[in-house]
Amino acid sequence: MRVEIWSDIACPWCYVGKARFEKALAAFPHRDAVEVIYRSYELDAGRAKDDVLPFLTMLTKKYGMSRAEAQAMDENISSQAAAEGLEYCAQGRDHGNTFDMHRLLHFAKEQDKQGELTDRLYKANYAERRSVFNDHERLVELAVAVGIDADAARTVLADPSAYADDVRADEREAAQIGVTGVPFFVLERKYGISGAQPAEVFTQALTQAWGERTPLEPIGGTGSDGADVCGPEGCAVPQQG
Repeated sequence: MRVEIWSDIACPWCYVGKARFEKALAAFPHRDAVEVIYRSYELDAGRAKDDVLPFLTMLTKKYGMSRAEAQAMDENISSQAAAEGLEYCAQGRDHGNTFDMHRLLHFAKEQDKQGELTDRLYKANYAERRSVFNDHERLVELAVAVGIDADAARTVLADPSAYADDVRADEREAAQIGVTGVPFFVLERKYGISGAQPAEVFTQALTQAWGERTPLEPIGGTGSDGADVCGPEGCAVPQQG
């Protein structure tokens, strides 16, 4: 079974939602048969790469909040994160463009390191006070921490076109299926869950999606009735008369 998660490293609710989903997945009886894929979604795609602001300042400018309102919102997220066992710096974080992170995550997927790098980027952004924005060497450092070759990561980041099409494809697909905010979880391309829902919601969705998986109905035989097939032992060769 496949679960796709549209998310952004700059989204604090994605950080919390991921933890809640993983809590449900860890207790799911068929967890080893669940493939999790992270899809790209930029919350602030139009922001220039060098336009990096303190997170609270961004909230006041983008959403018209007062400083007190922005701080109260961030402290609420902090308490939600703590309840999930996550580290979260309620102040002192930056906000910026995440396109390069998404490109690097697509590269990491090819290295079977996408999940690990996603975790490391979240931790760096929310639990550490050193910015991850507009700093390629910082991203290389984080990639190396999960086992990705430094020179390979540096090469990807130095080429603005590398994996750019993959990021844009994810974002187009998000628009096509109606994603307007993240995190957004899609199970078996049948069920969608929006937001950092409680773990119980994810448990229910996983159970329902798994239970509705339909085995293929064979037509014209199963391959064990003399029909010519290719299997683990190779391809059957018709006997000549």
